[in-house]
Amino acid sequence: MTDKDGLPAGKLNRRIVIRHKDAGQDETGQPIGKGEVIARPWAWVKTQTGMGVTRNAGNVSASIDAYSFRIRYRKGITDAMCVECDGMVFDIKQVRHDVANKVWTDLVCRQGGMDG
Repeated sequence: MTDKDGLPAGKLNRRIVIRHKDAGQDETGQPIGKGEVIARPWAWVKTQTGMGVTRNAGNVSASIDAYSFRIRYRKGITDAMCVECDGMVFDIKQVRHDVANKVWTDLVCRQGGMDG
């Protein structure tokens, strides 16, 4: 069953925060505080499949967890932002939109590795 917007009912079950990655840098180049909050949407959190992990294993130099956060269609989100969910921070690596129907936006994110 889907909701009126075409997303599976009950799947948008995690409140996330989308924000700029940081609020600036100090004189040593370290981030100062948290960046501006862009939105607080409900999301459907999906993890990378086992096959996807196996395919990417050859290019991984550190432990990386890949996630996709599906939210209702929203323009203006970029890879210069991050997602906070359940106390963890995820770097947005790619933003995918449902261009045909404008129902959803997927935020492809990573936690771990060099950026996370």
